[in-house]
Amino acid sequence: MSNHIAPKLLAEFIGTFSFVFIGAGAAAVVGSGVGLAGIAAIAFAHGLAIMAFAFAYGPVSGGHFNPAVTVGVLLAGAMRTGEAVGYIVSQLVGGVIGALLLRVVLGGASTGLGTPALAHDLHLGATILTVTPSAGFVIEAALAFFLVTVVLSTAVAGRAGNLAPLAIGMTLTLNIIMGGALTGAPFNPARALGPMVATGNFNDAWLYVIAPIVGAIIAAIVHTGLARLAHEPATGGAHAPTPAE
Repeated sequence: MSNHIAPKLLAEFIGTFSFVFIGAGAAAVVGSGVGLAGIAAIAFAHGLAIMAFAFAYGPVSGGHFNPAVTVGVLLAGAMRTGEAVGYIVSQLVGGVIGALLLRVVLGGASTGLGTPALAHDLHLGATILTVTPSAGFVIEAALAFFLVTVVLSTAVAGRAGNLAPLAIGMTLTLNIIMGGALTGAPFNPARALGPMVATGNFNDAWLYVIAPIVGAIIAAIVHTGLARLAHEPATGGAHAPTPAE
């Protein structure tokens, strides 16, 4: 590991660790089935954490904090493959350690530690909804698509300047308000796998890993395609962009 890449990997580790500790911690404390107010609180905890650490570490690593974002940035041509692999490893390790620390401070796995789960018997007015794995896959892929699209369109393309973390944090918050009650809305393999490792609950782990990556791939394809049609650079000259969940 060169001196050049070491600060980036450390920034990705700390950012993802902090994001999982705060976001999953908020989900564990607030709990599930708490209505829109609880979902909004959890959403803002995630969104504000991403925004804060993106401002802090964006200049160092781009502040991805999400393997799906790193995949999208890689496919958009804004970073090298070896660097992307290092980012993803750092993010996954940071997510696991953040969740393990949560388990220590919260006294065990009884809270679920913010582990995402598909909704069962969710009451939506007069309707009782159960989210199937196929529906959950679409939701997680769509939410990741929205997030990665905003990352690529603001931070990577350089269209939002120093405000990119704000746009990304807001996108994360809105995504969780929509999908939190349906899938838990991690749309981030590190955010999902960290609590899963800490609790030993790997239900639908494949979905929470693969769906965000699929969404990121589609976002990168759309982003680069639109850039070609508009005859604009897809990366705005950036090597590794600012943030995401």
